[in-house]
Amino acid sequence: MTEQWLHRYAPRARRRPARTSRTPDPSRRTFVKGLAMGGAVAGLGLWRSGAQAFFDSAHTAMLEGTVFDLRIGETLMDFTGSPRVALTVNGSVPSPTLRWREGDTVTVRVANTLDEDSSIHWHGILLPANQDGVPGLSFDGIGRGETHTYRFTVRQGGTYWYHSHSGFQEQRGLYGALVIDPLDPEPFTYDRDHVVMLSDWTDEHPDRVFAKLKKQADYYNFNQPTVGDFVRDVRVRGLGTALADRAAWGEMRMNRTDLSDVTGATYTFLMNGHAPAGNWTGLFSPGERVRLRFINGSAMSYFYVRIPGLRMQVVAADGQYVHPVTVDEFRIASGETVDVLVEPSGQDAFSICAQSLDRTAYASGTLAVREGLRGPVPPLDPRPLLTMADMGHAQHGGGHGAPPGARPDVPPGIHDAHGAPEAVTPPTDPHAAHGAGGHAVATPPPDDHATHEMPSKAADAATMQTHPSSERGNPLVDMQTMMPSSRLDDPGIGLRDNGRRVLTYADLRTLFPDPDGREPGRTVEFHLTGHMGRFVWSFDGVTFSDAEPIRLTYGERMRIVLVNDTMMPHPMHLHGMWSDLEDDEGEFHLRKHIIDMPPGTKRSFRVRADALGRWAFHCHLLYHMAAGMFREVRVDV
Repeated sequence: MTEQWLHRYAPRARRRPARTSRTPDPSRRTFVKGLAMGGAVAGLGLWRSGAQAFFDSAHTAMLEGTVFDLRIGETLMDFTGSPRVALTVNGSVPSPTLRWREGDTVTVRVANTLDEDSSIHWHGILLPANQDGVPGLSFDGIGRGETHTYRFTVRQGGTYWYHSHSGFQEQRGLYGALVIDPLDPEPFTYDRDHVVMLSDWTDEHPDRVFAKLKKQADYYNFNQPTVGDFVRDVRVRGLGTALADRAAWGEMRMNRTDLSDVTGATYTFLMNGHAPAGNWTGLFSPGERVRLRFINGSAMSYFYVRIPGLRMQVVAADGQYVHPVTVDEFRIASGETVDVLVEPSGQDAFSICAQSLDRTAYASGTLAVREGLRGPVPPLDPRPLLTMADMGHAQHGGGHGAPPGARPDVPPGIHDAHGAPEAVTPPTDPHAAHGAGGHAVATPPPDDHATHEMPSKAADAATMQTHPSSERGNPLVDMQTMMPSSRLDDPGIGLRDNGRRVLTYADLRTLFPDPDGREPGRTVEFHLTGHMGRFVWSFDGVTFSDAEPIRLTYGERMRIVLVNDTMMPHPMHLHGMWSDLEDDEGEFHLRKHIIDMPPGTKRSFRVRADALGRWAFHCHLLYHMAAGMFREVRVDV
């Protein structure tokens, strides 16, 4: 990544159509979009004898072996009925699935035939820093007409993926799945195996999308509150409550429908490169147990996944085994992977449904006994409306009163960054280190991870969130949370009390104990910050262009605490090292490579600095990363 990339905007955007509260039925609009030529593979024969190629039932190329030849190029694709040029690997979107084996040394030769530099990042893979594939950090990128060779030993098994880390190329189609067969037997069995890659596609050039967001952050939100909505609120809740609610949202400079930055207004959601009308199909035979490897390869989208008529047993998250848990639905953030087992029976076809967070569209496909069948697709769930609890204004499952000194016009737990009362400073641990980024990190009180209600206002004051000095008076920070909590047991917006068993982070527990075993030697805290109106995102109010690297010492065990001061979720990805999420008691809970951070949350994870070099740490929402929520991490001796 370079400064030029971070600040590259498109030509001036045209005026968009007027928005209304009533838009065409999103279920029908989604279905009638194109027949998804993108699932077809072109340009085969580009790999050598070190890899074998074959096709699954949906004609997606899978390359297996130890030596691979990949070619990045441009291919005409049609996902919506209007052909567009996509960026492809060996002619396909998604790129071919690569199947490796733990313990093997793989060689991947990547030829770039584009008129621009490119790259491939191996997401979630442990490898030397110079093989990670981030231009400007681990290498210079793959130049026009050049071939770059990646070579490293595979040190893990499970479900992962790869994508470009250059500009907005990931949004333009440059992503694919990784399936790594482990050396040791897996703790579960299955008869058939399908990759389910979820992604978002826009016929607009991503530079243009980014430019629109910079000019008007809610450009793609066509579901704005109306006078009719206000009248209904008055009728149901009373005039005073309705007015107070509008004033609170106005104070935060957002509204209850502000769920996603980029929506189905421009996105078509794909499953293995197929729009819903294309009906990607994964085959099964009656009586089989089927493994589905879900990968969220989207640029900007959260998906809520379910298979009506089937329960899913979750067995792995981000490539790591978890204690099995059976659910009806799960939320998957950009960059995450979730492996489930299903046992389809009783009918010939089941729909795999992946709704977007804002319910403006969906991706779908079918599990079937033969090609050509389609399972019933249920209507989209009602569009969720944000509440103050979703924004971190009260503790999950309880709630605090207004903190001492709070302004009456601002809901408890969060404040406008300009004019917020000074937070009470918690006791400082003498062993706490100074966090990278220029501010001292105070170690929180022992019960800081707890989500229960505090018994008194004095306790409330003692646990109020402090903020780095770089946020104070910062024009790039428009909001601060004052009483965040982990909310690990919260299914999330639009999933609570929906009549289905929904997966939470609290449900997921890694199958093995803490592989390191040491207590962290120091704790650092970073705040995820931003300005909604300006579409600027950052750490501690400092964008990547002005930030110093985060420095770790090789071999140390460190705790990173993240506080989401913004009104948007952020899936945070640290390259090169595992992120070991802690539970509410501060104990090892879940090993991941993405830590999802809903608004108003505070979550901590441990890192073992066992990989020398320069690494990326960023939000995996592509346009958030491009707008500044990116840091360099340096691990030195």
